Order: sequence, then structure tokens, then C-alpha cells
Amino acid sequence: MLHFELDKLKIFVLGTRGFPDIQGGVEKHCELLYPLIASDKYQITVFRRKPYVVNKVKSYSNIRFIDLPSTRILGFEAFYHSFLCTVICIIRRPDIVHIHNIGPGMFIPFLKLAGLKVILTYHSPNYEHVKWSASSKYILKLAEFLAVRFSDKVIFVSSYQKAKLGDKEKFIHINNGVNFLPLIHTDGYIKSLGLTKNSYILSVGRFVEEKGFDLLISAYSKIKHKNFQLVIAGDADHETEFSKRLKRLAEANTVILTGFIKGEKLHELYTHARLFVLPSYNEGLPISVLEAMSYSLPVLVSDIPANKQIALQEDQFFATGNEESLIEKLDQHLLISFEPVHYDLTPYNWDKIAEQTKIVYDQI
Repeated sequence: MLHFELDKLKIFVLGTRGFPDIQGGVEKHCELLYPLIASDKYQITVFRRKPYVVNKVKSYSNIRFIDLPSTRILGFEAFYHSFLCTVICIIRRPDIVHIHNIGPGMFIPFLKLAGLKVILTYHSPNYEHVKWSASSKYILKLAEFLAVRFSDKVIFVSSYQKAKLGDKEKFIHINNGVNFLPLIHTDGYIKSLGLTKNSYILSVGRFVEEKGFDLLISAYSKIKHKNFQLVIAGDADHETEFSKRLKRLAEANTVILTGFIKGEKLHELYTHARLFVLPSYNEGLPISVLEAMSYSLPVLVSDIPANKQIALQEDQFFATGNEESLIEKLDQHLLISFEPVHYDLTPYNWDKIAEQTKIVYDQI
């Protein structure tokens, strides 16, 4: 048995708050990816941040967890956690360190000096997010430079971002993925919210500025078709002035906020929605949009490059940040009768994505 364990390729993962039951795109990406990789060949260990850990399990689908103390101070939280992870990686010396997001990338030079192999998954250019100050954006740009420069391989979930940073041999494009769940007929949860089938607009995500939920609520309050409810599923990781303002705005416009939900409740919301909307200003490759597409929902999204790489029709985009454009497209979509939309989601198969990731591991 000891020989079997020693033969495994040991991979330490950092840059996520953790999983299961923790909201966030990177968190969902890791939760869906690593159970498909953990096997007789690959031993996966994921660092989690204790303040976010609700499910205290020490392992999950053959994945091991190392839970570390953290702070929720914006701008310092990820830095502090990544520093602790880096120290542990240097001491315990896994075969590969797999880092998610560019922020923790500032520690990659130290990992390389220690002789470790490092893979970066580049999810999105975080320095473009509205919440960061000028100094924070500068630090994130520096982190991006160090991460891309010193990583052995860089995986991009966005083909646009890969092209933007140049054509290098170590750059690889591997999509985000989506699980395909059968539609369900239960509607107890949506009824508890006062909703009926196909009577509401749905949006899903964390309450951060770059998601554009304030724009969506403002546009929703001005649409012509008043017989549709707006539902936003999600919450803030921790309360900020923006999240408090967003909740006040939602209350003033009778928007339903469900909080962070998952499983059957979220399944019901997707199944019975009339339209899915994501008004983001920045994304890598949004899993929530892929999820909506897997339910054959009509979707309406901002025309940022990350969304444009998804195979959607032109009328499924509105001008980013433009309230009038969003109002016009909302009315346009709500005017026509509901019809399921069938999308080609073949490129977003998690099994295929896991196999592509294993190839990267084996290459280094």
C-alpha cells in the first residue's frame, strides 16, 4: 500500500477558497474538475480557507484538504493564504503545484526557486475588476507578469485571454465545463418564492461589482413587460458597501434574492426560468452561462470578449454596461413566446476537460 501511494503523482492546488458548498466560479471549476482527476495515478490535495469552509469534511471524492487560517480583509486575504500555501508546498514538495488565478501567481518565482513544477490556470484578468484600487490593480498586473513568466504551463479557460497574451508553446486553452442534469418537474422551491414556471428572469453569481447586477436591476425596473419577476441567486462572500447597496436596490424594486443556493433548489430555478441574464463586465468563461445553456434556456449576456467566444446568436448579446441596450434586449426576449434553445455544448464536457488537464500534468 505504501508503494502504491508513493507512485502517485502528488498535486497541490491553491488559489481557490475551497469546496464543496462554497460559491464562486473558480470554486465550482475545481469542485467539478478534481474528482475526475483524483485516481490511482493522481493524488490531489486542495488548500482551503477556513473562514469559508462550511462542510468540514477532510476529504471529498478522493481529494484531500488542508484547511488554513485566513482573514477576510479585501486585498490581503488571498495574499496571506497564498503565502501560507507556498511555504507548505516548499516544505512538503509535491510533484506539481497547480495555481488558480493570477493573484497567487506572485509566489510562483519562490516555488520555482525551490525546484517545484508549477501550472497556472488563468481564469480572468482580476485587475480589471472595479473593486480594486489603483495600487491593487498594479500588484495584480505584476502578479500576472510573474505568473505567466515563471509557470511551466499556463492553462487559459478563455481563448480570448490566451490570444491576448501571445502565442507561446507553454500556453494551452482548456475550456470551463458544465454538468448536464435532466430537467425536473418539481416546483416546490419556486412556489415558496411566489414564482410559477416560465414567469421569471434568472441571474446567478456573487455580489461583486463586475457581475453588473445593479445594472440588471435598474434595467429590469424600466422594462415594458412587467409580468416577469427578476430572481438573482447568490450573495456576497462577506458584506461590502456594494453588496449592501445592491440588496437595498433589489428590495426597492421587488427583486427576489435567494442567497447562495445549490443542488435541487438551483436546479429548479434553472429548469423553470423564462430567461437567463448575465450582465458581467469581466469574466473568464462563465460557468453560470454554460449551466443555463445546459437547461436549454434562452440567455442574454453582455458582449465582453469572454462571452463572445461562446456560440450564441447576435441577439443574445447586449452592449456591456449600456442600460438602454439591456432594456431593449430584455423586452425583445420577453415579447416572444418561450421556446427551449438547443446548444452545442460538446466543447464543455468535464470528462474531456479532465483528460486534457491530465495530459498537461504528465507533460511536466
